Amino acid sequence: MENSVSFSLLELFEMGGIVMWPLTAYSIAVISIGLERIIYLLYHKLRIDDIGSKVQELIKDRDYQGAVDYLTPLTKRRMGARVLLALVNRAMPGTDKTFSERHVERAAETESMTCINSLENGFNFLVALGSLSPLTGFLGTVTGMIGAFRSIAEATEVNAQIVAGGIYEALITTVYGLIVAIAAMVFHSILSHIVDRFAAEVEKTCSDLIAEITEQQA
Repeated sequence: MENSVSFSLLELFEMGGIVMWPLTAYSIAVISIGLERIIYLLYHKLRIDDIGSKVQELIKDRDYQGAVDYLTPLTKRRMGARVLLALVNRAMPGTDKTFSERHVERAAETESMTCINSLENGFNFLVALGSLSPLTGFLGTVTGMIGAFRSIAEATEVNAQIVAGGIYEALITTVYGLIVAIAAMVFHSILSHIVDRFAAEVEKTCSDLIAEITEQQA
């Protein structure tokens, strides 16, 4: 019967050496940022088609104040409502502001960028951690290999077990670094897709509203 060797997480951590400390910090940071962003996106409902349809109906009836009253209470948890409210406020007739399609677009774009920047907060850290983790893991492997070859050089007798054991221990940090990097990239890809889809829906909804408002102002 073949002998099987298993190690606890603590033993693997110790075998990986000092480089396992920053890798552990990276993994905690990735999980924390990823979960925080997921909760943030879930709290700020990114669906916009429902409020967009309602606002478009109010705009068609030229009820701009009704649109403002409808959107204002939604701005706390609906990012899309913030963008549409900025658009309607800038396009509302009866103010001292001269209507300009470009100014309305700019108002919506400015608020949209503010919302998207808020949604993407922490994304750069995920990218950085996704890049640093495998490099740090490889650094641990290189330093581990140096130690392994030093042990070989100091040994009076060299056998395959000494060489394989040193390499085995050295590669632990590379594996751990790759796992952390994969987790960071998965979080980043999923979250970026959600935000990009929201941005596209906001752009389409704003374009439809601006077209309706422009037609009324013509």
